[in-house]
Amino acid sequence: MKKRSLQKIGVFTLLSASMLLLFAGITACNKKTADPTTPVTLNEVAHSIFYAPMYVAIENGYFSEEGIDLTLVTGFGADKTMTAVVSGDADIGFMGTEASIYAYAEGAKDYVINFAQLTQRAGNFLVAREPNDSFDWNMLKDTDVLGGRAGGTPEMVFEYILKQKGIDPAKDLRIDQSIDFGSTAAAFSGGQGDYTIEFEPGATALEKEGAGYVVASLGVESGYLPYTAFSAKKSYMEKNPKLIEAFTKALQKGMEYTSKHTPAEIAAVIQPQFKDTDLETITTIVTRYYDQDTWKTDLILTKGSYELMTGILKDAGVLDTDVPYEKLVTTEYAKKVLK
Repeated sequence: MKKRSLQKIGVFTLLSASMLLLFAGITACNKKTADPTTPVTLNEVAHSIFYAPMYVAIENGYFSEEGIDLTLVTGFGADKTMTAVVSGDADIGFMGTEASIYAYAEGAKDYVINFAQLTQRAGNFLVAREPNDSFDWNMLKDTDVLGGRAGGTPEMVFEYILKQKGIDPAKDLRIDQSIDFGSTAAAFSGGQGDYTIEFEPGATALEKEGAGYVVASLGVESGYLPYTAFSAKKSYMEKNPKLIEAFTKALQKGMEYTSKHTPAEIAAVIQPQFKDTDLETITTIVTRYYDQDTWKTDLILTKGSYELMTGILKDAGVLDTDVPYEKLVTTEYAKKVLK
């Protein structure tokens, strides 16, 4: 009996050990599926607090939760970001929708499709030399303004607003388009121009320095635009639908966090992305964008906002053909992750 009892104990121990090993294996498998398994290279047009929801998704680990090992690369210009996507150096691009419109209009076969919109307003501001709570756009007549690159979205949106206000960009003022995108704030601080068009952190930096003051938001004046969106080549999306869905889901989590938290909380989350900028400044910038309804609560790029963008491009003379919304935009993934 004793021997038999020992045998039973031995069998029980072996069964217990086997069950523990099986449980450990299942746990390991489950953990593995939650770990980043698929490398994705994302090329962003610029590294800016303007894109806060994306950095929230990165810093809160939402991409990792969706099985994505994300590598973020800054392209420093929509043309460079588009080149990276087309060449395959980047899997997904983050840039203005105009880049995909240009590429399609030029006859690209494996064209780039927008699948998730991030910002819904322009992110730049009109900065004057003196504070002015009663600013009127007619004050720009016969002045010198440091603008953006000819053909670039910031400049086209600025000129669109001027025309909406009854101001002729070519005749009623002088727009300097010769200064590099990142150098206008320094040029303005150095004495050039009566006004300047600035993204953040340039606008806030000028205010802190006492060299300039925000008097108007181009984002508010231009209305809702698909200013920046995530896109990928048609062939990449066809081969990786589950990955695009997972990527979009991670972004949606970032959008939801941003819509439900205060600017101070958002700033604290994204601070690691902007180590050279103090938290107070980040919070000021986030608040400015937050207050003007810069970020959508979902990622759906609507037909109305797309057509407003193509209308601005046509009005600027850089687009002379119709580019169908149905070709360059899919809302499938943005809608699916809301369910």
